[in-house]
Amino acid sequence: MTRGCLLSVLLLASVVPSSAARADDAPAKISVSTVDDDPGAPGENDVPEPAPAPAPAGHSKARLSMPTPRAVHHERIKDDGDGKLDKAEDTVAGGKHWRIKTSQGAVHVWIPSGYDRATAGTVVYVHGYWTDADGAWKEHELGKQFRASHQNAMFIVPDAPASNDDGVNWPALTDLRKAVARANLHLPDGPVIVMGHSGAFRTIMQWVDHRLVDQIILLDAMYAGESAFDEYIASGKHADEHKLIVVAASTAEESAAFAKKYKFAVARERMPDSAGGFSKKERTAKLLYVRSQYEHMQIVTGGKVIPTLLHLTPLKAL
Repeated sequence: MTRGCLLSVLLLASVVPSSAARADDAPAKISVSTVDDDPGAPGENDVPEPAPAPAPAGHSKARLSMPTPRAVHHERIKDDGDGKLDKAEDTVAGGKHWRIKTSQGAVHVWIPSGYDRATAGTVVYVHGYWTDADGAWKEHELGKQFRASHQNAMFIVPDAPASNDDGVNWPALTDLRKAVARANLHLPDGPVIVMGHSGAFRTIMQWVDHRLVDQIILLDAMYAGESAFDEYIASGKHADEHKLIVVAASTAEESAAFAKKYKFAVARERMPDSAGGFSKKERTAKLLYVRSQYEHMQIVTGGKVIPTLLHLTPLKAL
């Protein structure tokens, strides 16, 4: 999508969690297990600073790219915040898939064939605007893309804002993890990777101080929130342990400017066809900036970028 067809500059909406959700068929019955999850670091629920006012005509500030809108509707469910959450189970892309019903919307969870919880990590994928978790899961064929990465991980796809008017569904990563646990799915103890597209930055910028997040991958998402990502990669309490990958198309100017602030940043033109196309310096970079040859939506629908970048994480291969 070109800049000429982009919409107005994003104004951050309220981050009060939405109570919307989508109903589902009766869940499959499975055995019960339990999961403990320690609280996140202080500040996890803090309200982010508002975005700057809209730029005047002709200003070069990136504007949030959006595909053709589609209707996003949820049905409310009752949730006391404590009991077991219902889910439906099926098989997708050769792996086990669950759709969990929560008061904050649907949460999809997928594990590949051969999954080994003892050595597995977690990937939380946050979708962008004009879709929801159900739409992104199906239309972007996320199960197939996760399988193509050949990574031993539990993949989690929660509902997130579908427009500027929506609040952030999961301002606390700890609450999302607890929701998965309340569906009787035991999260692994390995590395936690957070990946998000476009407007997903509104959710991810609130997770930067969570002690468990090892790496963040932004897919054409540097529309705002730079100070939060500065904290994650440079100034925060756990910044020395973090890695950040920034892929840009519509946000190339802003993303490049962000990377240039750091001497340890490594930049490259074009996504390679496979992880082997990255140099050793690029693979190990604390901050990697990639100017993508793929357009805004093709980054997440083309089936090339997501699987390739997951190889640049501390996850273990299957």
